[in-house]
Amino acid sequence: MRPCLKTALLAALVILTINNGLLTSAMAKGSGYIFVSSERDNAVVVLDPKSFKVIKTIATGDRPRHLRFNGERTLIYAACGEGESIDVIDVAKLEVTQRYEDIEDPEMFDLGPAGRYMYISLEDDGALGILDLSNGEFIGQIEVGDEPEGGLVTPDGKTAYVTSEVANMVHEVDIAARRIAANIVVGNRPRRLALTPDGTQLWVSNELNGTVSVIDPKTRKIVTTIGFSPKGFRPEQITPVGITFTENGETAFIALGRANHVAVVSIKTRKVKKYILVGNRVWNGTLSRDNKRLFMVNGLSDDISIIDVDKLKIIRSVPVGRVPHTVLIDD
Repeated sequence: MRPCLKTALLAALVILTINNGLLTSAMAKGSGYIFVSSERDNAVVVLDPKSFKVIKTIATGDRPRHLRFNGERTLIYAACGEGESIDVIDVAKLEVTQRYEDIEDPEMFDLGPAGRYMYISLEDDGALGILDLSNGEFIGQIEVGDEPEGGLVTPDGKTAYVTSEVANMVHEVDIAARRIAANIVVGNRPRRLALTPDGTQLWVSNELNGTVSVIDPKTRKIVTTIGFSPKGFRPEQITPVGITFTENGETAFIALGRANHVAVVSIKTRKVKKYILVGNRVWNGTLSRDNKRLFMVNGLSDDISIIDVDKLKIIRSVPVGRVPHTVLIDD
């Protein structure tokens, strides 16, 4: 082969390799789209990550609330409470492609580590339901306290935690045995719960107490209770719900509901570092993959607040659908 031809072929190969690498990298980062469930619009709103304008409204079952990606982030599951379904949204197509029906008032849910089983808080039934996503069949139902809401599955898939708003308890469920292993009494009307990244603390928001209970999962004991006092709000207006942790395990962001603030809390000291004013009845939140931006959903002002995590300042408010509930970012 002539030297000039060989050089040209090698150069072309290098360019092709670089281009393929860039393409793979771009695909791995996701679309950047922001997905927000809208309870009153019976839809999931899709926002462009640069302009923050609505690029599509995906029709769903009635009253979509909790959203979650599958493990590959190719699908979004939406719990449609009044539609009595779990809708499946194809992230690439931006449309509902599947629907699991006859699920009575699904509230919150989590996935097992393999992604096959979905564990759903069934508010009307007072139970934790287990849905096999491979065939759409319910394979079990575990009775818990009345009006269960928050639910999570531990990374090893052995344990589920469920809050009961009426019983004022967190139920620890043995998944293999399909029974309650322990009942942990917390504050009034527990809503959401979250495990710290290292798995050593279980945080539970108590809406009517205006507090967060911090539980040691090993001892099943409350180790501390965190209170909140943003200026200008009466105790009954402080109604914490959503809990979001930074990936490094240093900071927690607590949505304070009708107090219209996000509390910034040190996970190590469990002390409030700052309050950030956002929209009306801030409900849930999520972090961008790089943990640089925090997106908070404001249920009564019909918008999301975008917060700079390093500066702990709100940088933008974006209108979305009516009564937004959950936000996800495909990044």
